Amino acid sequence: MKRKIQETFDMIHADEKLKDRTREFLAEAAGSSRGHSAIFRFAPALCLALIILAGFGGWQLYFRPVSVISIDINPSLELDVNRFDRVVDVKEYNEDGEKLSESLEILFLNYEDALEEIMADENVQTYLAGDQVMSIVVTGEDEKKTQTVYSNVEACTRDQENTHCYHADSADLEGAHEAGLSYGKYMAYLELKELDPDIAPEDVQGMTMREIRDRIGQLSGNADLTDIDGSGQESGGHHQENYGGHGAGRGRHHGE
Repeated sequence: MKRKIQETFDMIHADEKLKDRTREFLAEAAGSSRGHSAIFRFAPALCLALIILAGFGGWQLYFRPVSVISIDINPSLELDVNRFDRVVDVKEYNEDGEKLSESLEILFLNYEDALEEIMADENVQTYLAGDQVMSIVVTGEDEKKTQTVYSNVEACTRDQENTHCYHADSADLEGAHEAGLSYGKYMAYLELKELDPDIAPEDVQGMTMREIRDRIGQLSGNADLTDIDGSGQESGGHHQENYGGHGAGRGRHHGE
């Protein structure tokens, strides 16, 4: 069986990074403490991947992200989503993000299922219950696809307290990654930097979104500022539009 899998890899003309990513997935599934249950769990996604990989250029098609979901509370991470709605990469941007990612098995899941697992995580729920703030920003170069992903993400988190969902353009995505920040935290950082020019990306990397918002509120002269969209309006437990700041678009957020 291993020989057949290796022969299949050798026949597919793809770069080594993509091959390694899938080899890692197969190894993790096969070596899971849950044994065959892990393989069966990922079977639909794996079958779909293998079918696509059999076609010309299918490998790059499957692993190319078309949307990015940035999730920030104190764990800070991003989900790269392909055109088939599967999570093809998980990027962590702080130590808490690494711990959260390692505790979950969300690679190759549908992004809605992955988001539900993240929201159901015990530590995440503890943060939210402790009046922390979660920011979820959806971005991507394909406007139509990104809008669809945003709508589904917003629906998935509608009943979650202290959770704010936004749809933003990807203008500053590269800048965020160069700064070592997720897109959502980078948007908050740029807003804070307008009030505190001396603030550096590494200064906010370990801060929670609540701490960043509180700091913005203090510097802006509004200590009660609790919104994330930069509008200067308190969220008050209802939806608002217009995510303010750099490269931003539409957004909604849920009660604090």
